[in-house]
Amino acid sequence: MLEPRGAHLTYCTNIHPGESLADVRNALTYFVPEIKQRISPKADFGVGLRLAAQAASELEAPFAIDELRSLLAREGLFVFTLNGFPYGAFHSTRVKERVYLPDWLEDRRVSYTHSLAKVLAALLPEGMRGSISTVPGAFAARAAAPDAGRRLALNIVRSAADLVLLERQTGKTIALALEPEPACFLEKTSEVVRFFEEELWSREARVELGRLIGLDADQTEDVLRRHVGICLDACHGSVEFERPKDSLATLLAAGIAVPKIQISTGLKLTNPDAAALEALKAFDDGVYLHQTVVKSRGRGELAHFVDLPAALAAAQDLGEGAEWRVHFHVPVFESRLGPFSSTQDELIELISEAPELAPHLEVETYTFDVLPQEYRVGSVTQAVARELAWTIGMLARRSSRDDS
Repeated sequence: MLEPRGAHLTYCTNIHPGESLADVRNALTYFVPEIKQRISPKADFGVGLRLAAQAASELEAPFAIDELRSLLAREGLFVFTLNGFPYGAFHSTRVKERVYLPDWLEDRRVSYTHSLAKVLAALLPEGMRGSISTVPGAFAARAAAPDAGRRLALNIVRSAADLVLLERQTGKTIALALEPEPACFLEKTSEVVRFFEEELWSREARVELGRLIGLDADQTEDVLRRHVGICLDACHGSVEFERPKDSLATLLAAGIAVPKIQISTGLKLTNPDAAALEALKAFDDGVYLHQTVVKSRGRGELAHFVDLPAALAAAQDLGEGAEWRVHFHVPVFESRLGPFSSTQDELIELISEAPELAPHLEVETYTFDVLPQEYRVGSVTQAVARELAWTIGMLARRSSRDDS
């Protein structure tokens, strides 16, 4: 689905449970076509496909990729971006900090990403660029060693080399997009800029990339800039009290590519009373990590909590008038959910006011099945279609403004 100014809009299929290739086929047969019918009944519909390691491995079987390509064509679908963040189970089991494993400190993350890139190159329509979103290096506690940044960068360089060689073989250009997230190695925008400038674009990293792809180190920085960038998740930035519009401007000014923006919003509470904090407990689902950042009244100091229960336990010490931001993806079309608001205002600002947006835009509200029942809107397909329709409306307003 082609949207204003050539950006491709989709949603991420990580909202649908399943790690096997059979699960992927099920989503593409039953869920995605229903959403397509609601949003793009006549035109082909782009898919943001989540592929776990199991499904990616199963696609290496003879004829498996051909069968998947045929299924996509039959349903009027095409794939231009993959979610390569969760490696394994992602629904109906405790995920929490395990979602980052294997991380970019491990060879398995490099191998998994290589498998994803081969699949995407096989599915990507001619003339279209692809993207793969991935973990932000590692969970912060895993990357505490002084040389962690260097080790992460060198493994990312290995994947960049894979993408370069794949481009030479297939003509398909794919970018790896690291997705900053609270409580991770790449968390704040300033940390992203520092990592790219000091580690990923370092002389050592460029020499290593040159060795892997047969180029002089002085020729490799542009290659790295083309094949490695950032997936900007609007919810994650807002939870950090970083306006996504400003983060995007900072990244682009630093020369860091942003191949993908995830259209998402998180929970927001301003000066919550005891009843609101009690109601907030319903969002502690036990499956996902819900990092929480609380901004104090007055000096505006930030208190970071790795998960929601820790923030709730410290509520009495956080003072009156504080503002809470919770990493729980809520429907983007909702500005309020009962006693809570959302970070929708900052998402609207990003869509409406950013000088440019990423070529790939992906609605990503994977928490539908753990969202408290009173805040769910219809079925999962109805909710996704409504999110896409809301986003299309925001983009249309932006396009009308630009054309005036």
